[in-house]
Amino acid sequence: MSYNEVTTGASQREPGKSDVQPLVLRNVSKAYRSSRNRKPLVKAVESVSFTVEPGRCVGLVGASGSGKSTIAKMVTGTERPDSGEILLGDLEIGKLRSRGLTTLYKRVQMVFQDPYGALNPVHTIEYTLGRPSMNHLGCSAAEAKRRTMELLMRVGLTPPHQFLAKLPHQLSGGQRQRVVIARALAAEPELLVADEPVSMLDVSLRAGILRLLADLQREHGLSMLYITHDLLSARIITDELLVLNQGKIVERGETAKVLQHPQDPYTVKLIDALPALGVGEEEAG
Repeated sequence: MSYNEVTTGASQREPGKSDVQPLVLRNVSKAYRSSRNRKPLVKAVESVSFTVEPGRCVGLVGASGSGKSTIAKMVTGTERPDSGEILLGDLEIGKLRSRGLTTLYKRVQMVFQDPYGALNPVHTIEYTLGRPSMNHLGCSAAEAKRRTMELLMRVGLTPPHQFLAKLPHQLSGGQRQRVVIARALAAEPELLVADEPVSMLDVSLRAGILRLLADLQREHGLSMLYITHDLLSARIITDELLVLNQGKIVERGETAKVLQHPQDPYTVKLIDALPALGVGEEEAG
């Protein structure tokens, strides 16, 4: 199966779990300032508002420097907004400290762009996947090992016992990214933030990782914020698209509608840069 043959899964997804809360951003702004003065240098994100409903995958699309990664950092608590609110149910993410952040890290997990840099090279796969089960779920060592085996099977790394003692350098890029996804699932989160999760993989591996993410999201009732510069992968996996340009959302809507009937000139430009297969044609699957 090629990268272009993955079928969009939006219409097939099941509703989110009843205990999953929406992610809500209200008028969120972030500017980076010089250390020598307080004048804003760059408005990375300006008055951004959107909601990721339970069980939905929302794509945040834009070129480098559009503010995508800044939003990811704010949603995961590693950056704080200058203004506005970021809410996950009863958690106001921008105001969390220490214990609150620990709670957030159980509920929100990242799938990182770089499968080579995302894993500690000195830790075995068993350790990497077992620690979240022990830290966030209170599992014993034996329970953590059992869950690690289940997680490996869930992401398609079988037979799982063959991977437990391996180090990251002993895995292929695609296998490493499956471990990164398994680690994100280990805490049983409500929301996955996937930041360019296939951009550093060979084209031949991308379809499998995208299908895995879509399947896991459906099976677990997860919400997902999918961040990418690539409209092709966004078309495959997302239910809704937000197009970001210079820190502002310039277009939003159901993925198929945005791609078939774009309204903003910037969106038209992104679509025109897609391969010549055409966004309106049916996809094999």
